[in-house]
Amino acid sequence: MNTALISKVKESFINKFSTNPLMIFSPGRINIIGEHTDYNDGFVFPAAVNKGIIAAFNKSETQKSTAYAIDMDESIEFELDKLKPSSEGSWENYVLGVVAEIQNRNKVVGNFNIAFSGDIPAGSGMSSSAALENSVVFGLNELFDLGLSKHDMILISQKAEHNYVGVKCGIMDQYASMFGIENNALLLDCRTIKSKPFIIDFKNHELILINTNVKHSLSDSAYNDRRSVCESIASLLNVKALRDATEYDLETIKDQVTPENYQKALYVIQENNRAIQASKAMELGDLKTLGELIYASHDGLQNQYKVSCVELDFLVTQAKLNGHILGARMMGGGFGGCTINLIEKTETESFKTFISEAYEKTFNTTCSIYSVELSQGTHIIN
Repeated sequence: MNTALISKVKESFINKFSTNPLMIFSPGRINIIGEHTDYNDGFVFPAAVNKGIIAAFNKSETQKSTAYAIDMDESIEFELDKLKPSSEGSWENYVLGVVAEIQNRNKVVGNFNIAFSGDIPAGSGMSSSAALENSVVFGLNELFDLGLSKHDMILISQKAEHNYVGVKCGIMDQYASMFGIENNALLLDCRTIKSKPFIIDFKNHELILINTNVKHSLSDSAYNDRRSVCESIASLLNVKALRDATEYDLETIKDQVTPENYQKALYVIQENNRAIQASKAMELGDLKTLGELIYASHDGLQNQYKVSCVELDFLVTQAKLNGHILGARMMGGGFGGCTINLIEKTETESFKTFISEAYEKTFNTTCSIYSVELSQGTHIIN
């Protein structure tokens, strides 16, 4: 955890509100495999990381609540009985949405102050949104003794994103951020919302993230479009979600859907199977198979689900040319953000140098490279 960031948030809070706060850390997440399967009731393989949101809270003595985004130096005041999504809506809708969804559960929240900052790189696909939502619900649960379980809290965070932000996300991001276990990834069944932890030991390999530093404007609308396609095909198949369908089932309705939508549904069915196969490979310590599954995941995201972009594809193609990288794929919703790469530790530094130069030469802009540690989920900072 970033001790300098903790100090910054605490000092900013005290300067603005003249009192000592309750401090919460809520992590971002990576996802080893299982992309766009969560809203299809499928399997995903995420882990919380040591980058995230630090939020500071206290009860307000005034008739209004205040939220302060330290990094943007922006603050909003709001009244708890007059909540509605902000039309400009950036960060504030994550905060307002969580408060509204808590109220929808007939829980009483008093006026409060929050200040927050984070070290999740913008647009990286490591889900700063879920980290912020979880920090708000966790902090308010502590502050006002609301009696919410962690399971309740992640559903509140997810609803906030649906209803105030307008992104019909699955449950993976909120779950991984809330329930993360240090040095573990979680094989999460998004239907039962139960997970199995796997201690991560990649032996002489490690995970690195390469951020394209681009975000193509399609992302939110394309995400919702794809969710809608999946739901309509599940309905045609008369199943609850694509998690319940097989490739054979899909073949039976091939003439009723467009070729593009057929491929999208096929990708989801195949990716769901890859997530399960990846967990078995991990149990066996079979990193070669894990890497092949990760590459296959990217191929599906690029060519079937069509949520990649030229920058992500370039990074994965370059990784494939390097025999020391067992697997690489785009991570997150798509159209920008990071690739996740399983690389031999002795090769990491030379590949970082090579890929930084190659990316800049090709796109006339820089990529950013991060190492991450797997972290505990949302918790109070003592």
